[in-house]
Amino acid sequence: MSDLIIRAAVQSDLPILKEFEQGIIATERPFNDSLKSEYICYYDIGALIDGGNSRVMVAEDAGVIVGSGYVRIRESKAHLTHDFDAYLGFMYVAPTHRGQGINQLVIQSLISWGKTQGMQDFYLEAYADNNSARKAYEKLGFKTSLIEMKLS
Repeated sequence: MSDLIIRAAVQSDLPILKEFEQGIIATERPFNDSLKSEYICYYDIGALIDGGNSRVMVAEDAGVIVGSGYVRIRESKAHLTHDFDAYLGFMYVAPTHRGQGINQLVIQSLISWGKTQGMQDFYLEAYADNNSARKAYEKLGFKTSLIEMKLS
């Protein structure tokens, strides 16, 4: 991992990023039985790459993309004290590279970019039962602020 770099994604990264998206979905299926069983997509990754209010970052090890994430500036809910906040998503690290701190490096780069855009409040979502994801985010200082509950 000595050749690891974190860089902004470009359109030519889309094929591997779409594979990562399917990896995220496969990981999350056990946590949500309401996900459609057929092929689904969560993100318009190309639009996030090109968007002026978003940044997709990738971790690259010796020329191979091994991790991803995005940050998007969005309008805050009207009842909050800030007008805009930054939402993080699309966090993925290839199985061969997990446990090496890559997710933290990607998130730190996303937060850094958000701060250059004037953001102070950062949000992300994780399934309540996805303990490994929650622990990773808590290591970076994220705290649970709202729990969404479901009745089926």
